[in-house]
Amino acid sequence: MARYSDTTAIVTGAAHGIGRAIAARLAAEGAAVAVLDIDGAGVEETAGLLRDAGHDARAYRADITDFPSLDAVVSQIEQEMGPVGLLVNNAAYTDAGDLEGMALDAWHREVEINLHGTYHCLRSVLPRMTERRAGAIVNIASVNGVRYFGNPSYSAAKAGIINLTQSVASEYGKHNIRCNAILPGSVRTDNASWKIRQQKDPGIFQKLGRWYPLGRVGEPEDIAKAVAFLGSQDADYITGVALPVDGGLLSGMNVMIGEFVFESDKEAAEA
Repeated sequence: MARYSDTTAIVTGAAHGIGRAIAARLAAEGAAVAVLDIDGAGVEETAGLLRDAGHDARAYRADITDFPSLDAVVSQIEQEMGPVGLLVNNAAYTDAGDLEGMALDAWHREVEINLHGTYHCLRSVLPRMTERRAGAIVNIASVNGVRYFGNPSYSAAKAGIINLTQSVASEYGKHNIRCNAILPGSVRTDNASWKIRQQKDPGIFQKLGRWYPLGRVGEPEDIAKAVAFLGSQDADYITGVALPVDGGLLSGMNVMIGEFVFESDKEAAEA
């Protein structure tokens, strides 16, 4: 596979989990990958793993909520690795709160990282892509952006990313720049929120899997494969889409139907 043999890609939130899997997939397909994260040690580990596998990867520590320093890092990436042809906005954060109990600063933090951080990355990269009249962007949104599954501030930010994706696709198509979003469902990762849930319930992923038509939660590689497609020339006539990669979650709740609707119909028929 060499769909990205002449491409420099930036992957944000690449210190672990989905971001690391995306970076590994793009590198395996030939990309020179700039792995970017606020977690300096984690992103160095990601880059080291990719280099050990024979790939071209460099680590960059950056805070996506700080636009001036982020923009300086993007300039450094282009100087050291070449023009950025693919941006993957994966960096995210959630505190898994609810509206009633959420502190004001917790709301602002989630929106700042998830939505404003994504915008900052776009603001830095888009002028460079426009000048070259070429580029692809994949934003990692969420099924939470189109349905309520909890995490209200995270969900609102992800809904904003979906609309922002459409804005970029509409305004920048004339510059030969594509922008798409991926909507993951639950994905098995080692991030902090999942670690907390697993401590409370070690079988959480198995329990969640029963709600998905495909019978399981996602793996980071499931998202990475979709990113690799949407960012490539195989998708060169696709822009502005919000693609669910969710094991069928948004298509329907089979468990709920089986346990509630069918049982209710059966009880009504027997009454």
